[in-house]
Amino acid sequence: MRPMEGITVVVDLDEMRIIGYRDRVVVPVPKAEGTDYRAAKQRPPFAPETKPGVVVQPAGKGFRIDGHVIRWSNWDFHLSYDARAGLVVSLASVYDAEKGARRRVLYRGYVSEVFVPYMDPAEEWYFRTFFDAGEYGFGLWASPLEPMTDCPANAEFMDGYYAAQDGEPVKLPNVFCVFERYSGDAAWRHTELGIPKQMISEVRQEVSLVVRMVGALGNYDYVTDWEFKTSGSIKVGVSLTGILEVKGTPYTHTDQITTDVHGSLLAENTIAVYHDHFVTYYLDLDIDGLNNTFIKSKLKTARVADSSGVPRRSYWTVTREAANMEADAHVEIGSVPAELLVVNPNKKTKMGNHVGYRLIANGVPVASLLSDDDYPQMRASYGKKQVWVTPYNKSEKWAAGLYVDNSRGDDNLAAWSQRNRAIKNVDIVVWHTVGFHHIPYQEDFPLMPMLSSGFELRPSNFFESNPLIRLRSTKQTHLPNCTLIV
Repeated sequence: MRPMEGITVVVDLDEMRIIGYRDRVVVPVPKAEGTDYRAAKQRPPFAPETKPGVVVQPAGKGFRIDGHVIRWSNWDFHLSYDARAGLVVSLASVYDAEKGARRRVLYRGYVSEVFVPYMDPAEEWYFRTFFDAGEYGFGLWASPLEPMTDCPANAEFMDGYYAAQDGEPVKLPNVFCVFERYSGDAAWRHTELGIPKQMISEVRQEVSLVVRMVGALGNYDYVTDWEFKTSGSIKVGVSLTGILEVKGTPYTHTDQITTDVHGSLLAENTIAVYHDHFVTYYLDLDIDGLNNTFIKSKLKTARVADSSGVPRRSYWTVTREAANMEADAHVEIGSVPAELLVVNPNKKTKMGNHVGYRLIANGVPVASLLSDDDYPQMRASYGKKQVWVTPYNKSEKWAAGLYVDNSRGDDNLAAWSQRNRAIKNVDIVVWHTVGFHHIPYQEDFPLMPMLSSGFELRPSNFFESNPLIRLRSTKQTHLPNCTLIV
């Protein structure tokens, strides 16, 4: 939070010698006051406190960890650590009580790339266009999770390992936590009030299983969650917190600013530079089998015929388009009203619908605003669309390419997809990008509160009916935190 702006140093890394130094501009160094976020350094006045709370499971934990296989309620999946991707979920299958069998949903899913370009073209800033997974390792920068703060009291922790440069194994303690979440929400409910002298009410508590990792990459901490629900849904979330990337400035008030400073003035002599966060997920879906098809269910307005005899003039209906080739599955979410599904064209429900899952984006969809001829945009050319679909290829794992440091944009997701391969009724991979255009605000200083986004994989004609109906209620009759107020 106290940068010395305008200085460029060139170092010969072979000789470990400084071979160039330039001090281009002199601006005041921001004050230290108000930049330390540690609890021990805070002084009154303090904000009002909340009461402490803890999750209690009187019957014990509801999940089981066998090596790296996790079993909970109707879900089985494998959890592993990767130095580049971090948290990797694979072989996720859900139990179908009506069929009496486990059915595959996801073969493998993980964070493929995190692209963070800053929007200041100055000499000391133009190159700050980070690829956090490919250049640094999203897993290598994983932070040990703290019990009772990063994860609740009912969490279990798992370690991760990677090979150091000398080949020796390195242990990352508490790299994952696994816990059951009791959100206080209802999974479903309904009350019938229209029956004379009778009221029927049914409610089921929402309980889910969360797997968490935190990647602390430089100034930002990324909290990544995979949340498994008894409804068959998988919710994937990413939340940002940490310290903003700031630059020194002579300005102490916004009234002094007359040009584009490429950021927000958050404190005296402190500009937080505009930037993006694009988190791209690799989702190798195997919906009830290996061969799947990508479907766009488009909502279209239709007119009511004048001869219908009703006063309505319009309604909307659905047209379903199956993607035959890769070019058919480049999606800019929100450009047209549509639902995005992955279905198994070889399996149907009793009603004749293809079994499937749909991809539901949470939050505002974002796409890169950089020009196509800008070098960082060439390297991350896939960032113009939020969804891509490719046929499975074991060499296509990383959205920005295998060797990101040397990338010129000719080995990334967009380049592969230019081959326009067939993707209908084959093993396909969905690539989904979530993120933020980050305009900093004063509440982000000196350390920003959590900012979240994500998506949901939700069953869509996968089951014959709502699987939660067959889930027995775990409602407690004893209310330990409630008192009667007369």
